[in-house]
Amino acid sequence: MSRRFASSDLFFGLSKKALIYLTILILLFGAYIGILLFGENSVTALVNLQKEKSLLQEESQELQNQNQKFQKEYFELKQLEPKE
Repeated sequence: MSRRFASSDLFFGLSKKALIYLTILILLFGAYIGILLFGENSVTALVNLQKEKSLLQEESQELQNQNQKFQKEYFELKQLEPKE
């Protein structure tokens, strides 16, 4: 009878205590992975920052090109002014 009782305490070849510890470990690991993927300092935040950096670099380049055109126009207009 004690042999039957001992075998009913095993799940997947593990005792109840070991199974509880394993379950807690798996839950903690899952929470850690969740934080890595979706937390404030996560992979998704990194990807969003990289996209934002790319957009800002494009905007900066566009503004530099626009500034160059304005400078050219300014110097052309400055040469047309009469000298005093």
